[in-house]
Amino acid sequence: MMLGLLLARAGVDVIVLEKHADFLRDFRGDTIHPSTLEVVHELGLLDALLRLPHQKVYEIGGLIEGYPFTLADFRHLPVRAPFIAFMPQWDFLDFLAREAGRYPGFHLMMRAEATDLVEESGRVTGVHVTTPEGPITIRADLVIGADGRSSVIREKAGLPVQDFGAPMDVLWFRLSHKASDPQQALGRIVAGRIFVMLNRGDYWQCGYVIAKGQADRVRAAGLPAFREGIVPIAPHMRDRVNEIATWDDVKLLTVQVNRLTRWSRAGLLCIGDAAHAMSPVAVAAANVLAAPLRAQRVTLDDLQRVQKRREWPTRVTQRIQLAIQNRVIRSVLGATAPIKPPLVARLLTRSPLLRRIPGRLIGLGVRPEHVHTPTAV
Repeated sequence: MMLGLLLARAGVDVIVLEKHADFLRDFRGDTIHPSTLEVVHELGLLDALLRLPHQKVYEIGGLIEGYPFTLADFRHLPVRAPFIAFMPQWDFLDFLAREAGRYPGFHLMMRAEATDLVEESGRVTGVHVTTPEGPITIRADLVIGADGRSSVIREKAGLPVQDFGAPMDVLWFRLSHKASDPQQALGRIVAGRIFVMLNRGDYWQCGYVIAKGQADRVRAAGLPAFREGIVPIAPHMRDRVNEIATWDDVKLLTVQVNRLTRWSRAGLLCIGDAAHAMSPVAVAAANVLAAPLRAQRVTLDDLQRVQKRREWPTRVTQRIQLAIQNRVIRSVLGATAPIKPPLVARLLTRSPLLRRIPGRLIGLGVRPEHVHTPTAV
């Protein structure tokens, strides 16, 4: 959606396909980071976005066996909005769609699912699409795969995936919010358990981290046991765990860390979770591709420039992610004795200056992108 907005703003005709009828479904995070807020500011849309309901989070931290720690502080970032905005992703997507719709070249097709590629002489020239009115074919100078971790476009293109593995999955559910609850976004850690709470205003989006592949075992133990497992790590939720009425209220997120070795073919580029899970690639892709698309002369070299721009930051970010997963999360989930807060957590809690380092990594990432595409006359 962001790439569609940027390209349409630059004078490119764009069709965005969305297989659902709307965006009203639960996503796993709903966090808009300072880097994204800065992009929205560069588009002149920040004030309008922040008029939508949201919560501002200026620092994040948690509890390790009851020991409070602060991980990151965003207040000193050199951006217009130095905070994470917690906003339902459907509100953000609706906002981007409305703003993109102001440009004549932007077209959004709902209930339209790309099912296969159109190829001619070794080049991707479009997609086959299912719609409520029947199947259609859309021709395009460039097809961009942004259809998630189980990308159909990626599969049909035959692009190889390098999988790095992950030690955990996450069970997501919601519990009601009370005024007396802690307002900070919290990760709570005790031996064998990790619990995440994301403030969505009138309720908490909760993530219960489990060892990879253990979802069936958790379900087999029964819903009462699952509810009771939450209480030791989040005692203030004791009076609300019964809000999890059935297993239908609990959604499994299968955590993956992977990356395409090649993100493009002639006429095709994969971005977002279709290529990897760690990159603000939409802005970089728009910066690189807007001019060639306007001229209708997109080459494979142009597409490879996008990967060249974003692959190094992606590799660095994934290395950090893997280090945290393998050294911290794996050991916590396997622990049977109380966990001692690590030195780094104690240092970050004691030093406001040190907290700026993870604040920058989390808030801005590696090599932040800025809008360089023009507004078409």
